[in-house]
This record gives sequence, structure tokens and C-alpha cells, in this order.
Amino acid sequence: MRRFYLFSAVAVAVAVGAFLFWPSSASTKAGYRTEAATRGPVSQAVSANGTLNPVMVVNVGAQISGRISALHADFNDKVTEGQVLAELDDSLLNAQMAQSEAQLASAQAQLKLAQVNYQRAQNLASRGAGAKADADTAAANLGIAEAAVGAAQAKVDSDRVNLSYAIIKSPVSGVVMSRDVDVGQTVAASLSAPQIFSIAQDLSKMQINTTVAEADVGAIKAGMPATFRVDAFAGRSFAGTVRQVRLNPTTESNVVSYNVVIDVDNADLTLLPGMTAYVQITVATEENALRVANAALRFKPEGAGTGGARRQQGGGSGGAPAANTKTIYVLDGDQVRPVQVTTGITDGKVTAVAGDALKEGDLVIIGAAATDAPAATGGPRMGGPRMF
Repeated sequence: MRRFYLFSAVAVAVAVGAFLFWPSSASTKAGYRTEAATRGPVSQAVSANGTLNPVMVVNVGAQISGRISALHADFNDKVTEGQVLAELDDSLLNAQMAQSEAQLASAQAQLKLAQVNYQRAQNLASRGAGAKADADTAAANLGIAEAAVGAAQAKVDSDRVNLSYAIIKSPVSGVVMSRDVDVGQTVAASLSAPQIFSIAQDLSKMQINTTVAEADVGAIKAGMPATFRVDAFAGRSFAGTVRQVRLNPTTESNVVSYNVVIDVDNADLTLLPGMTAYVQITVATEENALRVANAALRFKPEGAGTGGARRQQGGGSGGAPAANTKTIYVLDGDQVRPVQVTTGITDGKVTAVAGDALKEGDLVIIGAAATDAPAATGGPRMGGPRMF
């Protein structure tokens, strides 16, 4: 039993020692924290927020005023083109239709009388038994009667169309997103058509309308890939493609932004209209780039000058370095060596660099060990176990 306890104590001691002193990806040497330069893919993305919307939404309204007498569709219903969605009370429309038809019948009777009078006047005038003025008057009365019939017929046609508007049909096939009226409610179409339904034509194809600042919009082009996530599915990433950068800018508090439209395939109908999308638009990618941590580009040892790296590398004509030229520091044994590199794209964590003096596997300094907490940096724990 004593051997068992002794073996257990040794095992625990070994495990604690491995946890405290096992090196991580960022090691500490000569008072500096370092991380090796590596090769791999780097992608630069533009972040934007937007809202998921159907590609095509049709607002169905009423072209005439009236009271809703029946509804045949509701939220989330699938409808087809030509399907009856709602009906308006048509009592007044039917009465107006009957009045117009009566006026048409009266005008047709007046036309028949005018035709008879015209024919009689023409016969008398041809035999010299009637005055030519009477024939001209009969001809004018005939034209007036014909015009009256045409006007009455147009009124009947107009009332018939208005009567057909009492039955509201779906102009497209799709899904009802909203219903804005109830049975018994009166809609007034005096100035504009009141909205009754909103129908999404196809929810399997959606789009994200994002807002991108003018500083980032220049890098975005149609066809670029994008990924996004939504709060409803926090652990899932969705894909999309930039369709359009709209030319109409929006200015708010002196900040200019542009609407970037991203197409999304929603074949499984997982995504719903109105969801907030957090978008990453990939604007540049390098598959086999030499990468260093972004912290290395910010690190500068005490007393380091700005021109030492250029003299070390023997480059330049003595002028100011380019904006994408940076100096990083490599640890060779216990010696710090400045290296000048040209920076490329970054994903926010690592940056693609180019430079003859930097090789894959070089230990690039990313911080001073004395000022960086091991728990935050991933470096080894140099102290002993904490005693309680």
C-alpha cells in the first residue's frame, strides 16, 4: 500500500512539472517572448453587419376602397400566382354596376331613335320633301347618341374592373410574410394602395444588405466570397457571394458608407427574413505566405532606432521607407537582430511578410517576458507551484 501511495505522489509531481514547465508555441528566451515565423494561408477580410432579406418581396394592396369581408391567407401560408387572398364587400360596387348598365341601355335606346330619325330625314331630303337643315340636325343627333353609348359602355367596363378588384389575388407564388388587415377592417385607397399582404417570392434565395465604410469599399468587388453568422445559430457559419456594390452612398454624421448586397443560398430554409448577419468579406488570400504574429510588427526593444534595420540589410537609398516596410526583431541565440520586411495582407492575428533576411522557423520577438503575463501569452510558468 505504501508503494502505491509513493507511486501516486511521483506521478502527480511529474504531471505538475510538465504543466508548469512544458514550452508552448510562444517561448521565452533571453528575456523575450518569441514565436516562430511560419508558412501557411492568410486571408484578409472586411467586416460588416447587415440584415437578411428575401431577394423579391411583393406588397399586395387594394386598388379600391372597401371593407374586408373575407381573408383566405395568413402568415407563413404558401400561395400560388392567381390565388384569392382576400375579398372586399362588393355591395356598393354591384349597385354602381347595375346603374351603369341601366345608363348604357338608355343610351342604346337613344341611339336607335337617333338612327331612325336620321334615316327618315335622309329619305325626305333625297326626295326634296324635307329641309336639308333637318337632315343635318338628325346626323348630329346620331353622332351624339353614338358618343353617349360609347361613354356608357366605358362606364360599364370601368365598374366591371372595379368589381373585379374586390377580389384580391396573389400576383406571384411565394410565402406570406405579413398580413396587415383583419376581417371587417375598412381600407381606403384614395391616394395610395393600402398594403394588405407582403409575399416573399422565394425564401430559398436570400440576400444580405450590408453597410460598408468608404475606407473598405474600394477592396470589394462582385463575386468575392463571404462568410457570415447569425445569433440564432451561433456555432454555424454560412456562405455567400458579393453580388453588387451599390453606387448610392449614405452619409450619417459625416461618415460615408455604401450598401453591399450579398447573395445567400437558403435551400434548407434555415435563415429567416430580418435576421442580423455578421459578415466577413474575403478581399485577398495568400495560400503559402510567410507569416508572423501581428505583435511582432508592434514590438520595439528599448533604445532601438529607425534606421538600424535598413543599414543591417544594406537596402534603400537613404530615403524614408515605404509605408508597408516594417522592422521586426529576430532572436539568434541571445542576440537580437533587426530584420526589415515588407508587409502584405493580414487576418488580424498574423500578417504575410516578405524579406530575404527572414526565413521560416526564425524566432520572431513578440514581446518582453518581464512585462507579459504567462497566462495571457501562453509562455511557460517560471515560478514554482502556488502554496495554499
